[in-house]
Amino acid sequence: MTEIHGFIKPTRRPGELGIHSLDQFHFVAPDLAVAHNFYSEFGLDIQEKGNLLTVGTHGHPHKWGTIGEGPRKRHSHMSFGAFEDDIDRFAERLQSMGIKRLDPPPGVDSNGLWFHDHDGNLVEIKVAAKSSPDEKTRFSFQSAAPGQRGALFRSKMKRTHPRRLAHILMFTRDVRKAVEFYTRVLGLRLSDHSSDNIAFLHGVHGSDHHMIAFARSDAPGHHHFSWDVGTVDEIGAGAMHMLGKGFAKGWGLGRHVLGSNFFHYVQDPWGSFSEYSADIDYIPADCDWPTGDFPSDDSFYAWGPNVPEDFVHNYEA
Repeated sequence: MTEIHGFIKPTRRPGELGIHSLDQFHFVAPDLAVAHNFYSEFGLDIQEKGNLLTVGTHGHPHKWGTIGEGPRKRHSHMSFGAFEDDIDRFAERLQSMGIKRLDPPPGVDSNGLWFHDHDGNLVEIKVAAKSSPDEKTRFSFQSAAPGQRGALFRSKMKRTHPRRLAHILMFTRDVRKAVEFYTRVLGLRLSDHSSDNIAFLHGVHGSDHHMIAFARSDAPGHHHFSWDVGTVDEIGAGAMHMLGKGFAKGWGLGRHVLGSNFFHYVQDPWGSFSEYSADIDYIPADCDWPTGDFPSDDSFYAWGPNVPEDFVHNYEA
């Protein structure tokens, strides 16, 4: 048999039962044409498939999400990827914990494990290829040599196209219960948190500092999707493009503390956000991350503009 060169085997932590990726999201919005326009301008690969939009990234085969139509913008469900030989063990775990198995949503063709989380959100664990990174993703910054121009002319700058979905942040009524559920049931690990206000969780088989995070609110809901890019210039170019297209509300440029990523958030037409993110911390499969509990000043952002008044408002409540 001919040896296949260049294939990188997905990282895996021996003996640990845990999902390896945030495989896909689904939400509904009141106007698919508006959703198509926003996410296309943001730099994502949006395709029409029946009565849904599929959300991809240019140059990457994975489909990160789907968008349906509904009376208001609302998170519907999340699917997490697991290794094939772990799926029966997850089924046994759900049974032993007394978590009721559910049917897939109408119109969804899936043989995964469906159930509700602590807040009533619909969650799936399914067999899927590992889409979370197996190493820290590339980030670059090159300073110009003496006698050379460093910045590109605006007329020469390329459109920003994110490489992959980095993470999702959800609102929850109880951050501690969220951490307990997603660590005990899905096998995620707590990276860092700030009291009962926010918590960040990573995958045990190697992932970014967080593939999902939870922030305290009076109801469940979705806050933002984070999309990975490779440079700070790409963040800035993306922000300028969205500003030129009329999407002026947002927050950035800045740098987070927990996760360390550079960011700029763009507010979508329904009040939630999409984030351009670069150079987030990475936790390898063989690393035991030193979990910390940090005060608010050391858990949000290291530098950046003032936070918009409605940045932490839950528009899905």
